[in-house]
Amino acid sequence: MIGMSETTDPEGNEVAAVLTTPEAWRDFLQRYGELYVKVCADEEELGDLLDEDQLEALDQGGNVELWLGEAPARKEALAAAEERLGVRFPPSLRGFFLASDGWTRFGDHLDRVHPCGSVEWMRDSEAGSRVTATYASIPGNEEDVELFRRFIEIARGEDFWLLDPTDVGPDGEWAAYEFAPKYGDATQHPSFSALFRSGYESMEEDADEDMD
Repeated sequence: MIGMSETTDPEGNEVAAVLTTPEAWRDFLQRYGELYVKVCADEEELGDLLDEDQLEALDQGGNVELWLGEAPARKEALAAAEERLGVRFPPSLRGFFLASDGWTRFGDHLDRVHPCGSVEWMRDSEAGSRVTATYASIPGNEEDVELFRRFIEIARGEDFWLLDPTDVGPDGEWAAYEFAPKYGDATQHPSFSALFRSGYESMEEDADEDMD
């Protein structure tokens, strides 16, 4: 069985409010990008991302304004992705795609959040189907395999970000999971928004440790 832990957003915490609009997502992703270049990017990556003035500002401890995301998804492309999968994405995921059609800068074991046109069922993706088949070959993993077969794969790298369209909260958000196949561990979040925030919070913790 998958080792499962769960996180929840504190009630009444404005910072933890679910991001649902493209405007809210752009503001958050802008801050995410600024923190990423301070905490996660190495010298080579910084040289690719920043010009000389930005590098100097960063070296002096200032914030660097830049957009690390993609162009917004067209509404037609978003509707086509939903039709292809037979679902309507939860509000936070729709808002994300309408702000940035994918994401590739992470401080953890992910390569990218898929653009909406590449989102697929975990059971159908190349990496997801391998994980599903591996678990299915081991007796006692039936519950896990059932989860994999109903998950939608949102992001992938060494780990996965997965959403469960059968587990819907009162706000219309789907349960979201960080899954590390290497360790068989999964962490559940109440929404895609909360899942993305967890990466931001991890970078903040790394930044605080660097300052100590």
